[in-house]
Amino acid sequence: MNSTVSESVQKAGMSGAEVRASASLASIFALRMLGLFLILPVFAVYAKGLSGGENAAMVGLAMGIYGLVQSFGQIPFGIASDKYGRKRVIVIGLILFALGAFVAAAAHDITWIIVGRAIQGAGAISAAVTALIADSTREEHRTKAMAMVGASIGLTFAVSLVASPLLYKLIGMSGIFSLIGVLALAAIGVVLFVVPDAPMVRTRRVPFGEVLRHGELMRLNVGVFALHMAQMAMFVVLPAALVQYAGLPVAEHWKIYLPVVLASFAFMLPPVFIGEKRGLMKQVFVAAISLLLIVQIGMWAVLSHFAAHWGVLVFLLFAFFIAFNILEACQPSLVSRIAPAAAKGTALGVYNTLQALGQFSGAVLGGWVTQYAGASSVFVLCAVATLTWLIIASNMKNLPRRGMQPASATA
Repeated sequence: MNSTVSESVQKAGMSGAEVRASASLASIFALRMLGLFLILPVFAVYAKGLSGGENAAMVGLAMGIYGLVQSFGQIPFGIASDKYGRKRVIVIGLILFALGAFVAAAAHDITWIIVGRAIQGAGAISAAVTALIADSTREEHRTKAMAMVGASIGLTFAVSLVASPLLYKLIGMSGIFSLIGVLALAAIGVVLFVVPDAPMVRTRRVPFGEVLRHGELMRLNVGVFALHMAQMAMFVVLPAALVQYAGLPVAEHWKIYLPVVLASFAFMLPPVFIGEKRGLMKQVFVAAISLLLIVQIGMWAVLSHFAAHWGVLVFLLFAFFIAFNILEACQPSLVSRIAPAAAKGTALGVYNTLQALGQFSGAVLGGWVTQYAGASSVFVLCAVATLTWLIIASNMKNLPRRGMQPASATA
């Protein structure tokens, strides 16, 4: 009798509380990424009007300092959430995030933009948010919940690329920073009054070194670093390239981003669904990384030799979004599936740290390479990073179909 009830519960879908917790926490996670993504399409152009903004390396630092500070805070914030409670730590992080946004909104030179972005980055809540999701969901539904987080990141990126030029035209860069700050304060209300309370899960402690040495997790950590490094480096160059070669002012970039992003979502869904259903996620991963590499080589060729053919640049941007959305929607879920059961929070903290380091490295290296080697050289940098990732990923274990536990996670 009890066995039959247990089996029925296992087969049941996510409860209302699980859906509410997962969706609301995914929105909080997306907000953190909004603070990064919303400035990408316009900041490189806006910064030229700031004192010190003519230096591409400083512009790259302003974009990337957020990720650097995030990388230092992810694991400590995760540990603090274990000790003092998830919601309390998330609220503190959102307050810092909002404060930094308001500092950047009031800035009139690149130095104070850097200060504001650094304060924003200090609100490193990703590990605490993902740990609260784990606390709020049953094991059999945790992959779905983590996939919602991954999908929210891809969606936020897409919305930001479309909305940012329009917002820039309407309220300017200072208005965008202020809007981000207001949304962060509103998110505090979501945490306190919408996200259900959940007891923290206490399990056997797994040594931190064991998580760091886990081979399959290392592949995903290298991957998220390379993916976000390439993304940030590219968007140091792309806005100015669209202005120069396509003749589109920043306020009209949405005319390219909107159709490209919407079409890319339609093309990324079938590979993800097929990969999950048939246990072919390794093949989907390797194909997406290969596509990313082709995009980097193609963009280098366009900027170096075929700049007049800006339509090819737009097509490559479409291909980039397909690869990016596939990889970004799946990787956090895969970390939660592959990680030892007692160390999911730690594994996600390490993953988020590498993601933030990738964002910082991409922005800074992208600015530095643009300043001293030229815009097209940025894509050589991205291609090398992507090729390295492809070599590492080609040896990953084939992941099982959803609902089947990988051997590495049960060991």
